[in-house]
Amino acid sequence: MKNPRLIMLAVLGGAIILAIVASLFTVEEHEQAIVFQFGEAKRVENPWGGEANAGLKMKTPFIENVVYLSRRNLEVDLRPVELLAADQERLIVDAFVRYRITNAIRFYEKLRDERGAQDQLQAIFDSTLRDVLGRVDTPEIISGRRSELMAEIQSVADGVAEAEDLGIDIIDVRIKRADLPRENYDRVFKRMVSQRNLEASLLRAEGEEQAQEIRATAQKEARVIRAEAQRQAEVIRGEGDKQRNAIYASAYSKDPEFFAFYRSMEAYKKGLGENTTYILSPDSDFLGYLDDQRGGR
Repeated sequence: MKNPRLIMLAVLGGAIILAIVASLFTVEEHEQAIVFQFGEAKRVENPWGGEANAGLKMKTPFIENVVYLSRRNLEVDLRPVELLAADQERLIVDAFVRYRITNAIRFYEKLRDERGAQDQLQAIFDSTLRDVLGRVDTPEIISGRRSELMAEIQSVADGVAEAEDLGIDIIDVRIKRADLPRENYDRVFKRMVSQRNLEASLLRAEGEEQAQEIRATAQKEARVIRAEAQRQAEVIRGEGDKQRNAIYASAYSKDPEFFAFYRSMEAYKKGLGENTTYILSPDSDFLGYLDDQRGGR
């Protein structure tokens, strides 16, 4: 017959070992753990935003239990959302969001787990995408202001999450795809081409108007410059004529016969060209130097 004392010691030792095992738990570096006592959250081990203290932890066995949550950045691939843009075009927007759990207790109370967070974020972003993207035209969503719109969506959604005290921080939002329904492609493409042609026509008209203004200004300035140049030329020409006449007068006063001879030679050079015919009176002085080297009669 076995010794009852030995059996009791064995049972007691097993209970002690079981109690020790039940009182220990491990928290990895990428985890944060909520310790519950009778269903009430008591503390968080290795919490986000606090000092990292991952490793072996202790709890009251059979009274406290542990729930693990991620300490990493988490990603939710949202279901595509169909919305109506400001230009009344239907769009299918496919996006994803990254978030982190910043308050483990509030997260667990509100969302329980990552699946609950995904459902709640889907509801938030269904509303946010329709609200933000519904205020802009289709081209801006597809290519024009996508980064700016994503920043606004993130800000709005993060504000909603904070107002609802979900214990999360939305750190990034990305629109993977923003496409028209396939049946709208041709119609929207033609309308976009028409809009671009209209914009091009307006730009060309504005450019032509500016070109005409520039040409008119240039022509006006050219006329002013030519008139000023003509005035200066007339002044210079007048000064030259004045000096020439003064030289002629001085030369005439010094030697009238030579001056008369020079003037006659100049007149012959200009007037007696090839095949030139003159009808003159026999006593004309014009050809006097041809008949007599002393000049006129």
